[in-house]
Formats: sequence, C-alpha cells, structure tokens
Amino acid sequence: MKAIQTIIRPVVTEKAIRMNDSFTYSFYVNQKATKIDVKEAVKELYGQEVGNVTMSYRPKKTRGGRGRVATKRQRMKVARVTLKGRAKIDLTRVTKEKKK
Repeated sequence: MKAIQTIIRPVVTEKAIRMNDSFTYSFYVNQKATKIDVKEAVKELYGQEVGNVTMSYRPKKTRGGRGRVATKRQRMKVARVTLKGRAKIDLTRVTKEKKK
C-alpha cells in the first residue's frame, strides 16, 4: 500500500495535540492498513523513525447532549505513532525522501 493511501490525515483534537508533547502523533488511516504500513508511511512522508504504533477504531455510535441523543458517525481507524528519540513532526508539511 502506498504511503499517501495509508495515512488519510492527522487527528487534530485537543487530546491529540497534547500527546504531541510526548512525541506521540495520531493519524486517521486506511481501514486495511497494518502497523507496518503505517510505520513505513510515516518514515516516507515525514522522514522520522517510528518506535511504536498502536491501532484503534473511533466509535461508530455516541450519545451526547441534554437529551442523550444517539448520533452515528463514520467508523475510522486511528493509529497512534510514537517516534524514536526526541524527534518532532510538522504535521502541516509533508516531505518525501528520495528512494535509494
């Protein structure tokens, strides 16, 4: 699977931004992507070495509001990537490394 097809977009929430301080980044990924695919995609797109990858799904149904109204949303696969060392990623910039 290509890197562009693997990572859909970064997760931009308050919790995800706070996790960036501990060198952990969250991305919405393709449903068929594996941990190895995500690891290779981050290395190719952002040029950083990945230490650990955890995968989870965003819930499909939620309840909220005053009347506890049930809402449905699209089910998304989320990957949390922890970088090796003290490396940082600029999520607004994608850099592709040249293949050797």
